[in-house]
Formats: sequence, structure tokens, C-alpha cells
Amino acid sequence: MAQLVYSSKINKIRSFALFLIFAGFLLMYGGILTKKIPWLMATFFILGILLIVFSCVVYFWIGMLSTKAIPIICPNCEKPTKMLGRVDACMHCKQTLTLDKDLEGKEFDERYNSRHYRKELREKQKNSKK
Repeated sequence: MAQLVYSSKINKIRSFALFLIFAGFLLMYGGILTKKIPWLMATFFILGILLIVFSCVVYFWIGMLSTKAIPIICPNCEKPTKMLGRVDACMHCKQTLTLDKDLEGKEFDERYNSRHYRKELREKQKNSKK
């Protein structure tokens, strides 16, 4: 059976920002190819620059978020990694991680990080105890 591979949240956001940079460059290359139509060339250049500026904003945001992340040592690969939320994955070996004692041993689910899902779980636990 295929094993699911999880990625850390910080790496996902960094990958998204990198994608924005490449998309911006591709749009600007498209602008060069359409240099005979000035308004289309300018549109491609402006959109490309906007994507690159937005990627810089995303990189800055994830950098600030990364400083607030909890640094831990992965129990599997013993390398330092950062953790955001209740559940996350190691940046190096993709090992699922949690600091919540209630979630230890449970199947990894990124929905554990959402407040709405946690509220539903608490309600189910209260109903099952009655």
C-alpha cells in the first residue's frame, strides 16, 4: 500500500512563493514575445512584476512566521526542524510530528490544525461520554 507523504507547512508556502517567481518570469518572457503589441507587452510585464512582488511578500511573511515556529528535534532523523500548528511534518524526513499529547498515536490529519475541526472533535467526545 502506498504511504502518504506529508510536507511541512513552511516548505509548502516557500514552494508556493517560488512558483510565483517562476510564473512572473514566464509572464515577462511572454511580454518579450509580444513586443509588437505594446499594450499586451506592458500588461504581461506588469503582471509578471506583480507576481514577483507578491512572492517577495509571501517570502517575508513566511520568514516572520518561521521565527515564531517551535524549533524541535525530529525523533526520526534527529535533525532540527520547525513546527507550525498542532500537527506538522519534519522538513527533512517528512515524519509526522505533534506536540499535543491527545493526538499522539492517532492518524496524521492536517485538519487537526483548524479550530472548526477541533471544536467538532470536542463535541463528539462530549456526546460519547454522555
